[in-house]
Amino acid sequence: MQIAFIGLGNMGAPMASNLVKAGHDVTVFDLVESAMQALEGEGARRADSAEAAAKGAEVVISMLPAGVHVKGLYLGRDGAPGLLDTLEAHASNTRPLIIDASTISPEDVRTVAAAAKERGFTWLDAPVSGGVGGAKAGTLTFIVGGEAAGFEQAKPVLEAMGKNIFHAGDSGSGQVAKICNNMLLGILMSGTAEALALGVKNGMDPAVLSEIMKQSSGGNWALNVYNPWPGVMEGSAAGRDYQGGFLTDLMAKDLGLAWELALDSKATVPMGSQARNLFALHSSQGNGQLDFSSIQKLYRAGE
Repeated sequence: MQIAFIGLGNMGAPMASNLVKAGHDVTVFDLVESAMQALEGEGARRADSAEAAAKGAEVVISMLPAGVHVKGLYLGRDGAPGLLDTLEAHASNTRPLIIDASTISPEDVRTVAAAAKERGFTWLDAPVSGGVGGAKAGTLTFIVGGEAAGFEQAKPVLEAMGKNIFHAGDSGSGQVAKICNNMLLGILMSGTAEALALGVKNGMDPAVLSEIMKQSSGGNWALNVYNPWPGVMEGSAAGRDYQGGFLTDLMAKDLGLAWELALDSKATVPMGSQARNLFALHSSQGNGQLDFSSIQKLYRAGE
């Protein structure tokens, strides 16, 4: 298929790469020149703008940092038309399927989805879980919100980038599920880091303690798959000084989305609120561009 991929960050670049490997005709756009050059070297084509990338595409996929970027891309900003207007102006009998894989608020999703529907487009929110490792391996989980027919149309494309493809419900449902998942992940990572620090400060070897907890009732994804203590788990972000991966700033953003969702729905999220405060504090101390497992450093202050 002819696919436009917009947004080549830590997650978007390997996702686009897997589409190329699957044999799709991929045109990419990103504000970072080197990101496009890297994908061009793998067989993708580069474009000078998002509009140029999307021209003639059967599927448009975006992977952007926040809701303001998604709304700016599709709805326009500062008086400039958005991608929906540009695509509508150039559309013939068919319109491309639009898939946004960003993690943004459900309200922002519904705003863009409504605008897309008015113009005759099928627009899906499809946030992902699985981290950079999953993006590179093509084993991501996609949590899709939108019409069932659009979901079925998107599955063959999503399967080139992911292993588990879920239809969560109507527009915005994918974001609700992703926000709940990432709130739990933030709680688990901060709790895992806290437990490891407590054990080490009381004489435990972090590798031994980790193995004990992995085989006990404290086992969880953060401990079993993404251990935050340096030197314990080969291949984890902790082993490369927390460079790359899922950034602390992005986790703080997602926990903020969970807090906003809780306020809107009058839900009680005391542990999610605490995790939000911890990651915000950690980010404010200059760690925003480190992997979120670097929250371990917060518990090691003063060593």
